[in-house]
Amino acid sequence: MPKKQAASIPGTVEPFYAAIVNLTDAVCGQHLNNEYAELARRLAVTLARKRPSPIVRGKPEIWACAIIYALGSVNFLFDKTQTPHMRADKLCAVFGVSQNSGANKARLIRDMLKMYPFDPRWCLPSKIDDNPFVWMVQVNGMVVDARRMPREIQVIAYKKGLIPYIPADK
Repeated sequence: MPKKQAASIPGTVEPFYAAIVNLTDAVCGQHLNNEYAELARRLAVTLARKRPSPIVRGKPEIWACAIIYALGSVNFLFDKTQTPHMRADKLCAVFGVSQNSGANKARLIRDMLKMYPFDPRWCLPSKIDDNPFVWMVQVNGMVVDARRMPREIQVIAYKKGLIPYIPADK
């Protein structure tokens, strides 16, 4: 059974969560990478902890596909220029679900969690440096790129949890 991470998952939801994560881990291990697997686990935990949890209704294959599909939409998985890359129809086929089912459930997830392209909450760690939304902070009413600010401002933004690290120290 997959690790529950630090978050507690209600006992009634745990078997559904485990089935979904086993599927996402297998597909990520074979076709994507560990970053997608980690984010998929995190997203599955988020869905499992919702009240009522949506993952207890429907097939685990569709939920697993939709989780990767939603994360892929945020991280441009379907763009040929990205690595890793996978076509949406192939992703759905790997899970054994129709593209309609995968896309519709992914849209439900994206709407439920207010996910959007470049969403810093669901961005692959390897893409954080290139994600403009991660670095936008408001200073004196102006939205600025924290990477272009003096180190003192970067330290303040980092301590407040607004940016993932201090760019000047990298």
